[in-house]
Amino acid sequence: MSDSSAVRPTLIRGGRVLDPASGHDDVADVMLGGDGRILEVATSLEGHIDSSVAVIEAHDRLVTPGFVDLHTHLREPGHEYKETVATGSASAVAGGFTTILCMANTQPVNDTGSVTRFIVDKARECGLARVLPIGAVSRGMKGEALAEIGDMIANGAVAVSDDGLPVMDAHLMRCALEYTAGLGVPVIAHEEDSCLAGRGCMHEGEVATRLGLPGIPGASEDIMVARDIVLAELTSGHLHVAHVSTEASVRMIRDAQARGVRVTTEVTPHHFTLSDEAVEGYDTATKMAPPLRSVSDRDAIIEALKDGTICCIATDHAPHATVNKDLEFELAANGVVGLETAWGLTVKLVEAGHFDLMTAVRLLTSGPAECFGLDLGSLKPGAPADIAIIDPNASQEVEAQQLFSKSSNTPFAGWELPHRIERTIFGGRTVYLWDGQRGEVGFQDMG
Repeated sequence: MSDSSAVRPTLIRGGRVLDPASGHDDVADVMLGGDGRILEVATSLEGHIDSSVAVIEAHDRLVTPGFVDLHTHLREPGHEYKETVATGSASAVAGGFTTILCMANTQPVNDTGSVTRFIVDKARECGLARVLPIGAVSRGMKGEALAEIGDMIANGAVAVSDDGLPVMDAHLMRCALEYTAGLGVPVIAHEEDSCLAGRGCMHEGEVATRLGLPGIPGASEDIMVARDIVLAELTSGHLHVAHVSTEASVRMIRDAQARGVRVTTEVTPHHFTLSDEAVEGYDTATKMAPPLRSVSDRDAIIEALKDGTICCIATDHAPHATVNKDLEFELAANGVVGLETAWGLTVKLVEAGHFDLMTAVRLLTSGPAECFGLDLGSLKPGAPADIAIIDPNASQEVEAQQLFSKSSNTPFAGWELPHRIERTIFGGRTVYLWDGQRGEVGFQDMG
């Protein structure tokens, strides 16, 4: 370990540099300045090497911008037994993420500038990754009155959302879209009609019937997506649909985008990888909101990734302790951890021929950054030196108990995933390094 404040000029030599923001895809060197920013990307930068410069050999490796996740749950304050800002940040950098946005469903809810500032300070104290808070839409996430949105934005929030709960009041949603339009931030919507969803705990369909579990129809999402697209068109606000999961929702979003409505959306790796068939066996690691949908829904989501309707992949990293998950399926908490498996699951889509590596990188870097207007996710000169170095010839077995997250609720335990995150650099400092047996999180010596 080295002093966390020290940033040493560093040359990353000879890797395949994939930077969707600039279109760069070639073997090159990347020079990082002592100010923690990208200095230059070029075919050869040997002339920069002197005794003050650390050299990282990246031959046969991929060099990409650090990943950006628009949707995580860090649980602090209030639920530190599930996750903290520090453990969530560790999980992030182990997965190649250098920027994560965290949802407001903490205790107390992040509905004031003081709670937002608490999270910002915790992230600065940890220093492993860039943690950007998302404030609540409504006070206490009760869906009754707007939260202190301006105060939260002033203290570091970059979006608002009541994620985990829908905003059922259409007037309140209209007010949120109108207000945030003037502030230039998106409203992230958890689209679910709670009346239709009822007591459901998985997707309504043949599998739910066979398992004897109450179902949640896809229409519970579709109705809310339709309503909020109309409100976004009315207000000119930026609507971002969280974790889209149905074919009909994707179709409506695509049509709205074609009309010029400011609506964007994300998809999670578990929704583009699994279907409701994974619930066979009643494994509560497959319980989430929205639920795993039908095979046809999953296929429609993949097509939407390919045609650009979906702008990015977001993990919806939702850690839960064993006490919350080791229950009957209907009683178990919704959610899975996802930061450390996102890249491998995305690469599986590349291996299946759905798109190329550059597209995969875009969906986790410049795609989410551009979606929310963040000046991140690129290797342009002057950009923060946030970088993932990936071994494309390795693979990793998902061991739930070895994850850096405080929780281990993953449906991918035992899966062999392609590629391995070898090194993550945040602000010019190595914060994660694979040592050949296991990764280590912390400020590493670059030399």
